[in-house]
Amino acid sequence: MPPSPLTPQIAARIIDYARDQPLRANDHLPAQKLADLFRVSRSPVNDALKLLEARGVVRREANRGFFLAQDPAALAAEIAADASPEAGEEAYFQLADDRLSGRLPDRVSENEIMRRYDLSRSEAIRILTRMAREGWVERLPGKGWGFLPVLTSSEAYRMAYQFRIAIEPAAILQPGYTVDEEAFRRARAQQQALLDGDYRTLSRTKLFEINSQFHEMIVAGSGNLYFIESIKRVNASRRLAEYRKTVDRSRLVGQSLEHLRILELLEAGDFTKAAEFIRFHLDYALKLKADGTLG
Repeated sequence: MPPSPLTPQIAARIIDYARDQPLRANDHLPAQKLADLFRVSRSPVNDALKLLEARGVVRREANRGFFLAQDPAALAAEIAADASPEAGEEAYFQLADDRLSGRLPDRVSENEIMRRYDLSRSEAIRILTRMAREGWVERLPGKGWGFLPVLTSSEAYRMAYQFRIAIEPAAILQPGYTVDEEAFRRARAQQQALLDGDYRTLSRTKLFEINSQFHEMIVAGSGNLYFIESIKRVNASRRLAEYRKTVDRSRLVGQSLEHLRILELLEAGDFTKAAEFIRFHLDYALKLKADGTLG
């Protein structure tokens, strides 16, 4: 029988429990006690303990049960990252919205995030770790997390698009521009899947990633590391603003059709027309998306 979908969440709760006690390496983790504590049967607890065993977090001793193999203090983020990607999604976007609106300070603690969004410690760490991976928060020395600069005004958002309008066509026109056939094939399949209905169902996070990766792939064909690093940085800085913009999905069909046209022009070797078209594509997106405030 396959493990329960709850297994990663139960594993994260076991780590929470071990941290809060606090337990240390070699301490016993009685399955029945954990099942009673979490108000579940022993089966998902056993599955979770096996998951933790596979990760080296716990060890099993014959006829004695499971014991912590190491101190749990630094393990919550890793285990929590295995939880369902939908878990905590509402809190993630609420936190993003609060930051964009200026309702969160530059520095926050895990305890503040837990209280404000009614999260367990492992859920809070999972969300903060995800944000750190996305490039808009970082763990501070000692305790706490600090938000990194992102676009928080319409004018900054407009300037980011103006930068892209300058850099992306220029990347295409670089001598020796190269089409990565395999990357283009994957991008075409993604854009077609969006047209086939994925644009209605994918999360805002995934939609942003697909769009960002498409444009980063286009710029990567230039082979210019400064262009490539610049487009990645500006994409990371506009992530939160784009989460708000993609609440309205009406533009996404046209966006995908334009992306497919860019691929066609580049594969045909018509770099001049491709550069002109991507400039039009970005300029039109700016006109549609940059009106109004972000806050």
